[in-house]
Parts: sequence; C-alpha cells; structure tokens
Amino acid sequence: MSPTSFHIVDVFAQQQYAGNQLAVVEATQSLSDEARQQIAREFDFSETTFVESYDPADGTATVRIFTPEEEIPFAGHPTLGTAHVIRDVIADDTPDSVTLDLPVGDVPVRVEDTGGQQTLWMTQQPPEFREAFDHETVADVLSLDAAALDHEWPVRAVSTGLPTTIVPLESREALERISVDRAAYDAFVADHEARNILAFCPDPRDGENDLAVRVFAPFYGVPEDPATGSSNGCLAAYLARSEYFGDDAVDVRVEQGYEMGRPSLLHLRADAAGEAVTVQVGGRTVPVGRGELH
Repeated sequence: MSPTSFHIVDVFAQQQYAGNQLAVVEATQSLSDEARQQIAREFDFSETTFVESYDPADGTATVRIFTPEEEIPFAGHPTLGTAHVIRDVIADDTPDSVTLDLPVGDVPVRVEDTGGQQTLWMTQQPPEFREAFDHETVADVLSLDAAALDHEWPVRAVSTGLPTTIVPLESREALERISVDRAAYDAFVADHEARNILAFCPDPRDGENDLAVRVFAPFYGVPEDPATGSSNGCLAAYLARSEYFGDDAVDVRVEQGYEMGRPSLLHLRADAAGEAVTVQVGGRTVPVGRGELH
C-alpha cells in the first residue's frame, strides 16, 4: 500500500487528550473494505473515518465510518472531526460549511463562532421515535435497581441515523454506578436495532452544564464511549419531544466521558414544534497529530 495520510483529532474536547479520539484517513478510494476494517482495528478508536473524495465546488465529501468491528452508516463525533480535517487540511480554503455524504444521507456541518471559539454544528437526519421499553429490563442491562431509573420519563429508542436507547436516571450516583451486564445487554440488543444505550441524569458536575451522560456500545466494540454525537442527537430529540425541560425547544450543554478520564462537552439543540423535529449537535475539535500509513 502506498503511503496514505491520516490525522488524529479529539472531538467534543476543550483541550487535547479529552473528548473522543478520531482517526481521519485521506484519499482512500483504492483501499478495500477489508483494509479499512484492519486500519480501524489498528487505531482501535471508537471510530475511524475514510475520506473518499471532496468536491470543493459544492463542499461535499464522501465519507465512510468504521468502528473496530464494522462499518456504520452514521456517527456524530466522526462527522464533526472529519469536517474539521476537511476544512483545515483537505480544502484549499477554509469553508464555512462542509456536507458529508454518508450512507445515512447528507449531513451538513457549519461553523459558528461562540465566545471567540469556533464550534462545529451538524444538522442530523430527522429523528425516528421507536419502541418504548419497560424500565426493569433496561435496569438489568445496566446492573441497576429499577428505582434508579426516573419513571416519570420513558425509556425509548430514538434514531437520527444510528438508533440509541435513551434511559433517564434519578441521580448522578446511579449514573456512576452503571456496569453493563454483558449477557443481559447481548440478549437485549439481539431483539432490537438500538445497540447504543445512553443513560442521562440532570445532575452534572459542572454547574454550567445541564445534563450528565454515559453511552455504551459493546456491540460495536466500544464498551463505553467518551463523547457520542449520534446518541446525543437522539437525546436532543427525546428531550424536545417529551418536553423534559418544560418546552418542545431544547438548547442545552451535556457533559460525558468523566468516568473514562476524557471529559467532553456537547451542545444540543432541538425543536419539536409541529410534526417535524430538527436536531443539531455542536462541539469543538482539537488537532492532536498526523502521520502516514504504509
């Protein structure tokens, strides 16, 4: 294989070595699917992306996403991190927006200046609200008592491209106690498309944030994820549709990754007015390194 450039970035991070790691591999049309999967396993991050092409005329890039186990149609932090690399490295200029052509469809990413810092925002696919689950079943998956879940709100699967089961908890103490029971998890996901599980509580560590979150995806080779844009997009839709904060419009800050020593910050916006629900997820991306595959 001829040398192929790659870039490592931390996404949803305020500084290096926080947030969620991502490897972005350039100019990969010549790589076989087997080679892509091997490269993703070699990096062993939650996801690795492969930029097949970029058309500056319309600002669209064709991109594929691989976990250590398989290709997936969409993921949030790979979308923002790849858009960052395209803007800063691949494009001749620094476009204000980039559209990623993903298997799930086109996902536009734009830059917004917030307090002197650049935040990348993606508009996710319209959410699909899927089946609801009994609290007891999901509590068993997370090794929690059913009383640790907040029964005022449903446990429900939502998808903006990659389905996630949303689990409301009563406290951060319950969030920190989660330990995925792999046998119960495997039995649960065997019957449902939502292989990601997002648990959240309204008790963040940082007083500027609104929610604390943990995400688990062992099916994809990711026991726990430090920052999950796709699942948090599903959470944004859930919060808006259920009016969790007393309104069908949501604009919140979410912390994730603290239990893993990789604190992350995600910005969520959603509007559930009427039938259509719009979902946007934003965050910062920090460059870490670059190199070549041989």
